[in-house]
Amino acid sequence: MKWHKRILSMIQERQDKKVALAVDTSSNDAPTILINNIVKLFETVKPDTILVQADFKIRSISPIKSDTIKWYSHGKSSYTLVLEWAKEEQIDTLFYITDVTGFFSEDLEKLDYEMFWLVPGVFLPRVPFGKAIKVA
Repeated sequence: MKWHKRILSMIQERQDKKVALAVDTSSNDAPTILINNIVKLFETVKPDTILVQADFKIRSISPIKSDTIKWYSHGKSSYTLVLEWAKEEQIDTLFYITDVTGFFSEDLEKLDYEMFWLVPGVFLPRVPFGKAIKVA
């Protein structure tokens, strides 16, 4: 699993940075075992990572813990609130686990932090900014 090593080294390289991991909880069809394993990796390697659970709104912001993800089945997702939250909280690096089918506000200001989209599944869509990494 090439992506495993890549993400591990990315987390390790950011030990002195303020890091957040957002999880798109808008679908209970998500590959939950894979996502929980990614969350567990962050929890183990960088335990001060902030976990953000969001769909069309931010559901929770907490210390990272892999057994706390709550899924919803409505399928609606907006990234704007999480991206704005990361800017306000002066996050250095935001990792976002999502299929990248959600919405962005057209008024979204330029991001001043690193952005990585962790995309489960075989399809790797284009992202409007940041870098997409296939995790499957």
